[in-house]
Amino acid sequence: MPRKIILDCDPGHDDALAILAAYGSPAIELLAVTTVCGNQTVDLVTHNALVIGTVAGMRTVKFARGAESPLRREHKAAPDIHGDSGMDGPAPREADIQLDPRAATQLIVETVMTSDPGEITLVATAPLTNLALALRLEPAIAGRVAEVAIMGGAIGQGNMTASAEFNILVDPEAAKEVFEAAWPITMMGLEVSHQALATPDVRTRIRALGNDLGTFVDELLEFFEARYLEHQHFEAAPVHDLCPVVYLIDPTVFDLVRAPIAVETKGELTDGRTVVDLRLPAGLDCRHQVGTGLDHARFWDIVVESIAAIG
Repeated sequence: MPRKIILDCDPGHDDALAILAAYGSPAIELLAVTTVCGNQTVDLVTHNALVIGTVAGMRTVKFARGAESPLRREHKAAPDIHGDSGMDGPAPREADIQLDPRAATQLIVETVMTSDPGEITLVATAPLTNLALALRLEPAIAGRVAEVAIMGGAIGQGNMTASAEFNILVDPEAAKEVFEAAWPITMMGLEVSHQALATPDVRTRIRALGNDLGTFVDELLEFFEARYLEHQHFEAAPVHDLCPVVYLIDPTVFDLVRAPIAVETKGELTDGRTVVDLRLPAGLDCRHQVGTGLDHARFWDIVVESIAAIG
């Protein structure tokens, strides 16, 4: 049976590919896409999510708008990587999909609580504000979710500071609450997401789909690649947010290590750091695991096949 997921995101170029891969894969049933401020304002990323849904014809998926600011901090966006719209590159498009009337947190809680225990998996490719608010609204969801798969954090060096990765640093207080909750978490941090490179061969395969969706995806990657080359000196763009989605499709693509993970919220130099304790083998009661490597060829086979299946 396909895994039923809610994808919490902030589109975002890599979020866009994550949404499309989740929607196209037969291993996943994408129930809902929820949005949160991150790469850009919540209004901009919500519009982008609806555009992605329109391009892909996602008529059976619910879309809901979420938090417009972190729990305790001012929101800091990432226009240097994602542009002023949050999804620059393709020509602007209109969306013809309507938002669900519920707030993202309400949709998450109601979907989890009205489903069987273990039926819903949460995927977060953005700051974790919505998930923290959902926990506050109904703490019981932590015992009913099958798993939370996250793109965020790092075992070692961050990308916003020497200590912190963007998604965690935007709202470390929310991340702390999410990692401390009693649900299983798989963290796909920078060590593994920096291996998810959209190389020239990958882009050629996507263009070869020969349809509007393939063109749209390649235009996203073209802009994303140029910004990563300019600001972080990557020759191919790391498509971070695909990692938790591909993990749910086929976990054997990844090298995984079980280890406790905590989030720093007060350190002068380490604010937003995900502290991954790899000193000893984790105990059987450890709820956390972290990705350390991936099979690049198999990873992109899954992504391209999933996008191709949308048609």
